[in-house]
Amino acid sequence: MKKIICVLMSVFAMVSVADAQKKTAGAIQFETTIDPAAMAAASGMQIPDQMKARMPSSSKSNFELLFNATNASYMPVEDIEDSNGAGGGGGGIGRMMMRFGGGGGNREYYYSFADQKLTEVFDLNDTTYYMPSKLSLSTSGPIGSFRMGGGNADTAKAKPVVPPKIEVLKTDATKKIIGFDCKEVIVKSTRSVKILDMDKDVTEETHIWYTNDLGFNFSPNPKMWTEGTVLAIEGRGSSTIAKSIEYRGVSAKDVTPPKKAKLITEEEYKIKMDNMMKRFRQNRPGGGVQRIVVPGN
Repeated sequence: MKKIICVLMSVFAMVSVADAQKKTAGAIQFETTIDPAAMAAASGMQIPDQMKARMPSSSKSNFELLFNATNASYMPVEDIEDSNGAGGGGGGIGRMMMRFGGGGGNREYYYSFADQKLTEVFDLNDTTYYMPSKLSLSTSGPIGSFRMGGGNADTAKAKPVVPPKIEVLKTDATKKIIGFDCKEVIVKSTRSVKILDMDKDVTEETHIWYTNDLGFNFSPNPKMWTEGTVLAIEGRGSSTIAKSIEYRGVSAKDVTPPKKAKLITEEEYKIKMDNMMKRFRQNRPGGGVQRIVVPGN
C-alpha cells in the first residue's frame, strides 16, 4: 500500500512540475481598436460634421505576445486562409506574422527578461533595423494624439511642440483580464492648444491595466508602462486589450530578434525621421498638414 501511495505521489509531483513549466510559456492575443474621430475629439480638435463623415470608421487589428521563461516577442498578426488546414480546428485559418514597412511602421518588439532589455525591429527605406529601447512612460503624451501643423511661412521648419504635463495616478480599481487580477494606473496628459484662436488646456486620460502574476515586464505600447505585465491600455478612441491566453511551448527562435537586422540608435533614428519630415514639408503644397503621432512609433 505504501508503495502505491509513493508512486501516486511521485506521479502527482511530476504532473505539478510539468504544469508549472508549461505555464512559463505561451501566447497572449491582443486586439487594438482605433477610432480616428474620437481620438481627434479627445485632443481638442473641432471637426466639422462633413469632415467627420469622410473620416475612416474605427478599425481593429490583432497582435500576439509570445513568451517563454527568458524572452518574449510582440508583433502584428494576420489571419490567413491555409489550404493545408494548419490552423487546427479553426476552419483552415492559420496565423502569420506580418512586418509592415514605411516611415517607422508597425514594429516587432523583443524582450529579454534577465537584463530587462527591449529591442525594436522595423523596416525603413527597404532596410530592416533593430534599435535598443526600454519600457518607460512617455512624457510626450498618451496612447496617440492628433496634432495640427501648418501656417508657417517657412514650410521646411516644424513648429516647436511644448511637452504636455504628465500626471500618474494609481487607483484602487481592479479588473480581471484573461483570468488575471489587474491593477489600474491612470496617465493624465494636459497640454495647451489653440481652438478658434483661443488657448485652451486639453487633458487626455489613458488607463493602463497591469498584473504582476505573469512574472515579467511587458506593455503592448513600450512608452505606456509603469510596472508588471500590461494587459490593457484604454484611451478615448484607442485601446489595446488582451483577449486570450494559451499556455504552450514557444521556441527560442520565435522570441529572438532577427540576426540580419542593422543596428540603429535612437539618435540616428530621430535624425532620419526629421530629415524625412523636412523633405515632406519641402515637397508638399502650402497649407496645413494633419498627422497622427503615436508615442514610440
